[in-house]
Amino acid sequence: MTPCPAAFAIPGDIATLTGGYLYERRLLDGLRLIGHDMLHLELPASFPDPSAQDMAVALAALASVPADRPVILDGLVFGAIDPAGLVQIRAPLVAMVHHPLATETALTPGQRDHLFATERANLRLVRHVLVPSPHTRAILIDRYDVAPDRITIARPGVERPRLAPSPVSPPLILSVGILHPRKGHDILVEALGGLADLDWRAVIVGRAWDRAHAAALERQIAASPVAPRIRLAGQVTDDALERLYAQATVFALATRFEGHGLVFDEALVRGLPIVSCRTGAVPDTVPPQAGLLVPPADAPASGGALARVLTDATLRRRLAQGASRAGKDLPGWDHTAAVASRVLAEVRAAAT
Repeated sequence: MTPCPAAFAIPGDIATLTGGYLYERRLLDGLRLIGHDMLHLELPASFPDPSAQDMAVALAALASVPADRPVILDGLVFGAIDPAGLVQIRAPLVAMVHHPLATETALTPGQRDHLFATERANLRLVRHVLVPSPHTRAILIDRYDVAPDRITIARPGVERPRLAPSPVSPPLILSVGILHPRKGHDILVEALGGLADLDWRAVIVGRAWDRAHAAALERQIAASPVAPRIRLAGQVTDDALERLYAQATVFALATRFEGHGLVFDEALVRGLPIVSCRTGAVPDTVPPQAGLLVPPADAPASGGALARVLTDATLRRRLAQGASRAGKDLPGWDHTAAVASRVLAEVRAAAT
């Protein structure tokens, strides 16, 4: 189909270092490379908890888009924007749902009910839904009653590593994810505390998305019996992260939930054994031959899995080979853009 004019509505700075923002930045660039005239709408950064003024600003920006230009609406906005305002938008809407906001951790029952009701109402106002994984698709079908033919999986792409593996000694355990309770870094730190008799060091890379949680992690690490061996690196440059991936022996993320998890793909293409949790989309993303998955929020289980990978050279080699094989089959971002391009063209054609 011929590329059509479209828009992508994203809250805040598109260069924000999270998996969701990386996905949307790559998708926006990919659609432009295909030939789409893409309008980038930068909406207020306060979503998914906007003020009344920011809500009005977002709705006004969406209302300015002409009726022949489909709009991809980021999930942080889509899950929280007022349905009464969204129904007034002329442009055909496509939701980009990484995972429903109501599935986030650390929500009060009231917050969860509000987000679920908002997302459910808004899902009835969009022409189509893009999701990154079969798991998110299943949630929308089973819990939100979205018709299967209105959902398309646009699997994230992956970039190939720029550096060859160069594992360091002692072995480096690398974890990458924003400092947010959902990522389970607190569970990983607790697990590492039980591995004092083994030789390793750990680096946790991630932006302080939740500052209170980041401060709590710093205190937890300081009180850990293995504190000198754990570094909370915060946000790092792309080059620094590339070096850490090259130096790592194992990738670990004790996540409580993932809608996909781009970092797992990054670990797979680098042939890193993975230790994570059997939750959300992780089992769909991390093949059994590439990693060990344990129950979420179970520090002893995470520690036991890490100990096995660190001490069993045969297992470590087998998982590394499995990761490499799986990584070779992962698509690039051009595939993600092509999938979204077809959806935009079909939505525009149906609306005109």
